[in-house]
Amino acid sequence: MDLLESPALPIPAPPASPDASASYRQSSRERLSPHDLPHFQGATLFDRIARVVCEASCLPRKELYESWEVARRTRRRFRGGRVVDLACGHGLIAHMMILLDDTTATALAVDRRLPRSAGILAEAMVRGWPRLAGRITLAEQPVAGVAVDSGDTVVVLPCCQAEGKGDLGGVGGWVDGALAIDVTRAARLRAAGYAVYTQTIPAEITPKNRLLLGAPPPR
Repeated sequence: MDLLESPALPIPAPPASPDASASYRQSSRERLSPHDLPHFQGATLFDRIARVVCEASCLPRKELYESWEVARRTRRRFRGGRVVDLACGHGLIAHMMILLDDTTATALAVDRRLPRSAGILAEAMVRGWPRLAGRITLAEQPVAGVAVDSGDTVVVLPCCQAEGKGDLGGVGGWVDGALAIDVTRAARLRAAGYAVYTQTIPAEITPKNRLLLGAPPPR
């Protein structure tokens, strides 16, 4: 995901994912359905989104929780600007980013191959929040072909690191390969003048839970 930064504004921290019980695994890849609605009866934005997703019956549970944790942490740090959600899956992060900050006018969600149900989810989100209509574009194309600007804010939740091809930054003998690649990414951003922030999302959602955020240097 790529977010073009505008000046940050103080905002209240969005609520954390509410249901972390061992009996209801956030990491499950089962599709959410109306059967899951009893788990999301609160009045928070997360609960409202979850209820819409359950009614759509197309999204893996893990993708709901993972998308929320990335979007809310990003919006705590960065406000406004364009959103480009790369390797977007169903594109839920793009929708959440606008719901969390309506000063973002539009969002682009791109994946090499979009799930067939991505459109179903997008329609459900617009029914739930009509103000989203026409503001999120889903595009099926190689992510490498998407134009980004050198001054864009960067937000990455790395996974599936290709250790045989990735740059381990010379520290592969100290730490595991995936971590070495992520540390090297952060170092490259810092060398380019970015302010780097590192966080994690809950490990019960995914073991690949390192979140890298980079704010570009002032122009």
